[in-house]
Amino acid sequence: MNRPGSTIAAIATAVAAGVGSVAIVRISGPQAQAIGQRVFRPAGGGHQVWESHRVFYGHVVEPASGQALDEVLLLYMRAPRSFTGEDVVELHCHGGLVCVERVLEQVLANGAEAAAPGAFSQRAFLHGRLDLTQAEAVAQVISARSRRAAALALAGLDGGIYRRIEVLRQQLLEQLAQLEAHLDFEDDLPPLHPEAVKEKIQVVKEDLSQLVEDSSQGQCLQHGLRVAIIGCPNVGKSSLLNHLSGRDRAIVTDLPGTTRDLLETEFVLRDVPITLVDTAGIRQASNPVEQLGIARSRQALTQVDVIILLFDINLGWSEADQALANEIPEGVPQLRVGNKVDLLSQSKNQFKDTSNFPLAISAVTGQGMEAFTDALLECCGLTDLERLDTSLNRRQTSVAQKAVESLIHLEDTAQAGLPWDFWTIDLREAIHRLGEITGKEINENILDEIFSKFCIGK
Repeated sequence: MNRPGSTIAAIATAVAAGVGSVAIVRISGPQAQAIGQRVFRPAGGGHQVWESHRVFYGHVVEPASGQALDEVLLLYMRAPRSFTGEDVVELHCHGGLVCVERVLEQVLANGAEAAAPGAFSQRAFLHGRLDLTQAEAVAQVISARSRRAAALALAGLDGGIYRRIEVLRQQLLEQLAQLEAHLDFEDDLPPLHPEAVKEKIQVVKEDLSQLVEDSSQGQCLQHGLRVAIIGCPNVGKSSLLNHLSGRDRAIVTDLPGTTRDLLETEFVLRDVPITLVDTAGIRQASNPVEQLGIARSRQALTQVDVIILLFDINLGWSEADQALANEIPEGVPQLRVGNKVDLLSQSKNQFKDTSNFPLAISAVTGQGMEAFTDALLECCGLTDLERLDTSLNRRQTSVAQKAVESLIHLEDTAQAGLPWDFWTIDLREAIHRLGEITGKEINENILDEIFSKFCIGK
C-alpha cells in the first residue's frame, strides 16, 4: 500500500475510449491542495480563494509551459469533511482515455503518488470515516450485478452489518466481564451459574450461525451463479441459452454438433446474476474441432455451481442421457430437464408420461419456464431471498465461522466441567474474531490484504 502521510492520486471513474462524458482524477492527502494549485488555472486568471466544498471552473495545465491539457471542474474538500478524512481535490475532466490520463500524469509529476488498489477506502477506514464493514461494502456496491445485490451492499454501507456484529460482540464482552470478575473477586460476588452463562452464549452462537448460513445466499446475489447446460447433441441447449438470455447468442440448427465451443452469456434471473455456459454436445466425435469443444465441456463441468442436464422429452430418457449424467462430477448439483414439450403431441415415440421428469419445458415457446426457474434457484439454496436484509461477504463469513467454532468449543469446555479460566479462552477468541469483522481488532497486514482486492480509484 501507499506510504503513510503521502498524497495519493488515481482515476476514480471507469474509463474507456469513446465511452463516458466525464472522468474524475481524485487526489487525497496533505499536499492535495498544493498539487491542485500547481496544475489548475481558474478561468479568467487572477487569484482564486480555495473554499471547501466549492466547485471551480478552469483548465489543467502543464506548469512549466502553461499549456492547457483539459477543461475541467475542480472540487475541493478540506479535511475532515471528505471521503478519506484528508484534504481531497477532484478534477472532473472530459471522459474517454487521453484527456484523463494526461491530467493524472501531470498530477503525479507534481508531487502525488499513484494510489494503490483500495487506498482511498483504506484511508477512509483509518481516519474513522467508515468502519471496516462499510469500507468493504463500497466495493460491493460498485460491483453489484443486480438490484437486490446493490440493496444488500447499501445495507452494509449504512452500517447494518456493523450493528449486528457489534451487538453480538457486546453480549460476549458482558459474559467475559462477568467471568473475569468472578475469577478475581469470587468471594465478594453472588454465585455465577454455568447454565445461565451457557444459555446467553448459546443465543449469540445461534444468531451468528444464522448470519453465516444466510451469507451463502447473499454471496450468490453478489457474485452470481455459474450454470452449465449439457445434453446430447440437438436437444435444444442453444435454444435454452437464447431463451434465457433474451437474445440469439448461439446458432440453432437441426444438425448435431453445431456448438463446438463454450458459449457464455450473462443475465439476471429474479435478481440473481447468472453466467450461463452452453457446452458442446458430449459424444464420440471424429472431428478434431468438435473433440476439442467436447474436452472443454468436460472441464467446464468442474467449475460451475449447478448443471442443467437437458434431454429431448419426445425421445425419453436414453442410455446416452444416462451416460452423460454419469459424467457429472460428484457433488455438483444437477437439474434434469425435458425439452421440446411443445412437440410432445407430435412425437412418434409416444413418450407422453412426464411424471418422472416434472420439469418439462419448451425452450422455443417458454412453456414450463416458471417452474424451471423455481427449481433452478431452489437447487442452489436460493429459496427465501426477500428475507435477507444484510449479508456477510466471503472474508466476513470465514471469520464469523471461526467465531462460531470458538463458541462450540466453549460449549464442549462447559460440558467437561472445566473451570471459568478455560471458558474465558474461547470467549476471548470469539470476541477477537468479531472484532476482525468490524475492524476493531485487526492488524496492518490483514488490512492491506483486504484493500488490495479493491480496484484502483476506490
